[in-house]
Amino acid sequence: MMIRFAGTETEVETFTLEEVLAGLKSSHKLILWNDEVNTFDHVIHCLIKYLDYSEPQAEKIAWTVHNDGKCAILEGSFTELEVYRKILQQEGLTVSID
Repeated sequence: MMIRFAGTETEVETFTLEEVLAGLKSSHKLILWNDEVNTFDHVIHCLIKYLDYSEPQAEKIAWTVHNDGKCAILEGSFTELEVYRKILQQEGLTVSID
């Protein structure tokens, strides 16, 4: 959005209320959700490759997701987690930030 003030145009970035409130929260969680698409092997591979989990840790997370429907896999700032969310989504995993 462009705003004109005192003869000068300035581009202003706008945010939704949800984005502003999300930025205020100090700690967020990256949630991995169960789906009927990805195999255990693919989930485990992604957790090891992108989040540096050991194989036993990744297997435990995969089973938690399978049995409980979801699992918090990482905690941090919204900006940090957004990077990992995008990477894992590109790999086909179902993830969200809480």
